Amino acid sequence: MQNRPVQRHPAQRPLPPFRRADVDPDSKPHGGVPAPHSDVDTWEKQVKAAYAASSVKTWRSTLHLILEDAADEGLIASNPAAKRRGRGKRAGRSRDRGPEKVITDPLGLLLVAERAALLSGRDDEFVAVVLKGYTGMRWGEMAGLETRYARPGAIRVEHQLYELDSGELVRCPPKDDSYRTIDAMDWLSALVADHIARTKPTPCPCHGKRYVFRGQGTARTGGHQGAKLVDVARLSGVSTGTVSNVLNHPHRVAEATRVRIEKAIVDLGFVRGGAVLEHAAHWRRNGFATWLFTPAASGWYPKKAPQEARPVPILAEPWPGVPARGRGATDRADACWLPIAKGLTPHGLRHTHRTAMEDLGAEKVLMDERMGHLDGSVSARYAHVTPGMRRRLMLGLTRQWEAALDARLALCPTSPVRVLNDLLRPRAAVLR
Repeated sequence: MQNRPVQRHPAQRPLPPFRRADVDPDSKPHGGVPAPHSDVDTWEKQVKAAYAASSVKTWRSTLHLILEDAADEGLIASNPAAKRRGRGKRAGRSRDRGPEKVITDPLGLLLVAERAALLSGRDDEFVAVVLKGYTGMRWGEMAGLETRYARPGAIRVEHQLYELDSGELVRCPPKDDSYRTIDAMDWLSALVADHIARTKPTPCPCHGKRYVFRGQGTARTGGHQGAKLVDVARLSGVSTGTVSNVLNHPHRVAEATRVRIEKAIVDLGFVRGGAVLEHAAHWRRNGFATWLFTPAASGWYPKKAPQEARPVPILAEPWPGVPARGRGATDRADACWLPIAKGLTPHGLRHTHRTAMEDLGAEKVLMDERMGHLDGSVSARYAHVTPGMRRRLMLGLTRQWEAALDARLALCPTSPVRVLNDLLRPRAAVLR
């Protein structure tokens, strides 16, 4: 295998200022006097008072890495940011630990994927959530997946899209250079291939690459043409929700109102979907998690001033309910979603996949390869992945997927999400 140059991720945010220790100008290369441990510990306590514990932990690790390189090159005698080990267990050490990650089961994963697609109004999010849940890919790896690396029976991880604070998406190597090929079940490969054939991805303006997934909504280029849903609503003197009902559930709208809206559609030359033909090139991590994934998992929209956190209002038919949109959506709603896995995050799907493999009895060496982890222990050097291991895992994950489809079928035989409805139909025929 060809050696790859080591590339570091761009810094997400600058470290708070740290006072550099005085260095004896007459000293030799090894005579530099590093800052004592007490200085580093004092700095850490100061920033903990103003920043989140997770951020401070990242900064301390980054400082440790920088000073460790300096120590290796002989610029300083030792690393003052290294934490002392072997001093016994201390009370309160677990105070900075975050809460345990929320996971879900195969049926929960399927239901979250269905809701995410209903919230976005397209099939893309269903495919993305299922792919992430059954491969354990990191968020950046999924967002940066190019069509050429979605192969029959395998997903190749070669790059990721890393989002900077400025909003720029940098195409860079996967975390810790975890290049890998992830085995994909036949049904998963078919799901991704059908998605690519349907969406026909074009090169993005950012990197000139064809990515499997695009962002939600329209690209903010200012070049949109044609009438939009809001234009029809204004001409008709109704809300956008009423126009949406005419397009999706015309029987719910009074005859006179429906006729008036249909006339406005003809007069304006409105084409359904015409306002979203040009999709944004990529998802934004926070937008996907906040407005699609979290409401799908918890059933609640997050707080955003001036609005407080609120349940997702839905129209009861067809099951599991279609989110109500526009002004007065809450008044028009018939119900709201119950939580599936409150607190589940996109990264939680990575924990979910690892847990599913543990449940199937997969070998650790295979799980590490699939997750992109590196076990540096001696015992790991003597363990190797075999075709039999791969085959057993693929069969186990396929059984989990089929059981989830059957459980979803028992809840309702159809789905308003086209791609899921197409998957349920043959399962219903098999079970008859």
